[in-house]
Amino acid sequence: MKYDLNLFPAFMALMEERSVTRAADRLGITQPALSNALNRLRETFRDPLFIRQRYGIAPTEFAESIAPTIATALRQFDDLVLTQQEFHPEKADRLFTIAPNSYVEIVLMPLLVARLREEAPGTRLRMTPFGSDLTESGIMSGTTSLALGRMVDPPDNLVVQHLMDEGLACVVRVDHPDVQDSIDRAQYERLRHVNVLPSGRLRAGLYQALDRQGLRRKVAVSVTHFLAVPEMIAVTDYCATLPRLICHGFARDSRLKVLPAPVDLGTFPVEMAWHVRYRQDAAHRWLRSVVADLGKELHQRSLES
Repeated sequence: MKYDLNLFPAFMALMEERSVTRAADRLGITQPALSNALNRLRETFRDPLFIRQRYGIAPTEFAESIAPTIATALRQFDDLVLTQQEFHPEKADRLFTIAPNSYVEIVLMPLLVARLREEAPGTRLRMTPFGSDLTESGIMSGTTSLALGRMVDPPDNLVVQHLMDEGLACVVRVDHPDVQDSIDRAQYERLRHVNVLPSGRLRAGLYQALDRQGLRRKVAVSVTHFLAVPEMIAVTDYCATLPRLICHGFARDSRLKVLPAPVDLGTFPVEMAWHVRYRQDAAHRWLRSVVADLGKELHQRSLES
């Protein structure tokens, strides 16, 4: 039987995106071209495969049943081809899309940009929001090369690698009237706090750490990004509890001082995730090795800060 292998990536794009528009954008083709591919798939399998709904499309029961087989076959073809390819970073002209959470965007991404400028000057990076879950980052559909942050309940089509563990510290203004060189539990609970509400799971980790220690905070103001904190702290008597390396960066501001947390709040993981289709891609493997090296470097910095 003759059939066109090019139809199968179209099938998987439709399965994962559940939208003709998004699937066409992902494949870099027009919607009419994708609709034509879908019609040929329907003829091949003698099944509608996808049914239009109010918001996008839904796969038929048959489409659901064949999707794992097609995904496995495509992955095996990718592995076969990609293992024969070589990647030379110094000569590469490549765009990588990365979804870092707000912590990684501040702490790791500048180091990655500097490393790529030195080792792969033709390589470009595009950062996309990590979002409140992995679906929003584009990593589950494969349109994003890497997600960097905390991965909770990742699906089977993602590979997750641990990069580092990070701790927490406190930051107050340098001339704070009530805080000298340390903060004890009673002081911490008397102070008013600046609370950071980044997207994703980072804030949940802090809340859980405080709960485990029975430590309470009086939150005076909540902000959506770490970079809003320094100005808030510099003009108030408030305190902020933040990742150590974020605090380490803020310590360069002469108006601020960084102190250990009043109790051990433990650590939180920083992880890297990628779609299984990039497992053997030489360029992606090189990029992941660079990120892993930077994770080790940052972990050591965190321990020393």
